[in-house]
Amino acid sequence: MKTNLKTVALIFLFVSILFSKDYYPRSKEASFVETTEPGIVMIKASGIGVDNDNKKPKASVLDKSANLDAARAAVWFVLFGGSDPLITNDQSKMLFDQYQQDFFGSKNITKYIAWQADYYDNRVSQGKKLKITKSFKINRRILTEDLVSRNIIKSMEEVAVKMGRPNIMVLPEKKQDVSQLDLLKTDQNLKKAAEVIESYLSADGYEVVIPEMQETIQQMTSAQFAVSGHEDDMSYLLALSVGSDVYITYTVDVSEQRVGSTIVKKAAVGCRAYETTTARLLGSETGYSPSRNTADAVLIEEAMKDAIDKVILRVLSYWEKDMVNGIQYKLIVKVSSDFDQDEAEDILFDVSDVLDEIAKSKKENIFADYTLDLNIWCAGDDYPGSTDIYRAMRKKYEGQGSLKREVITRKLILLQVVNE
Repeated sequence: MKTNLKTVALIFLFVSILFSKDYYPRSKEASFVETTEPGIVMIKASGIGVDNDNKKPKASVLDKSANLDAARAAVWFVLFGGSDPLITNDQSKMLFDQYQQDFFGSKNITKYIAWQADYYDNRVSQGKKLKITKSFKINRRILTEDLVSRNIIKSMEEVAVKMGRPNIMVLPEKKQDVSQLDLLKTDQNLKKAAEVIESYLSADGYEVVIPEMQETIQQMTSAQFAVSGHEDDMSYLLALSVGSDVYITYTVDVSEQRVGSTIVKKAAVGCRAYETTTARLLGSETGYSPSRNTADAVLIEEAMKDAIDKVILRVLSYWEKDMVNGIQYKLIVKVSSDFDQDEAEDILFDVSDVLDEIAKSKKENIFADYTLDLNIWCAGDDYPGSTDIYRAMRKKYEGQGSLKREVITRKLILLQVVNE
């Protein structure tokens, strides 16, 4: 009976969509220009105006129709176009079709437009049609909230209930022989860039980790990872040490040139987001400021806003996938040299068997004579934190020796099996 009801509901949904009025834009020509502030993106969009009520189209009607279609195209681009659309799967697209008018209706679409140009970049008559191109600033945040309220997409809050909000750490890319902490202390441009990113992340509701770069933490973690052959990437090691889920590194370059008698400057920034547990690249973007005569800090902020918004969207996509897969951890188990090689192998097999009971899935990175290095994904409802995983492992482990903790942070679990 339940199956029949579900089938009837799907048929009703399909029929209602089939016969509903189409509010989608005619042109669907749009492109991303820049991010102007958190939650606001500038889109250049084209619109096609028509006048079906008059044999001889009226210019005023064509203009009004073309402007509405361009606005719809700009909103459509944020919803479905580009590299980071809000709606990404077929189920959400089908659900959206029920609410076309709520988003694209002439009276409703204005709520998503924060600003629009009062001039055309291009205006061309096409027989009885008119095509225009102009710029819009679209409020991506309000658009997202309305999608969530209609259950078309999942909210960040829903993700946070299961996963907790992602912790993100921001660091400049390391330069040779200079620590990242020293770079932040001595380079005002790098410090300004970090402030822009952290402010942007805070405005979007992310947890921002301000790292305390203590040499003892770096040395301890580096030594632990040396046994498993990891490259000594201090950004990666530090992010694991402080327990961030994602870390962002960035570069800043401000160049200048003379235009006539005036010196103008231009900022270029690079911004990369990594998955902390694997150092896997999640997103990489480059941002540029306009060339003009102003302070470096202003140019850096303009350039970074151009880059960070797109990187954050990659981070959100990663976090939503982890909600399905489970919370990811980096786990390294080291067996004491008190055991011989055969005993150590059996111990690591026993540890792996324990993880089969605890983890939703696991990925082995290294299985060495005395070391097991892997990534595990655990259900947040069952194991909300790394300490819970360690406690469960100790309880279930029945092999030789005793399982002891070396270091446990939010994303990193370093354990040792000792002979007692």
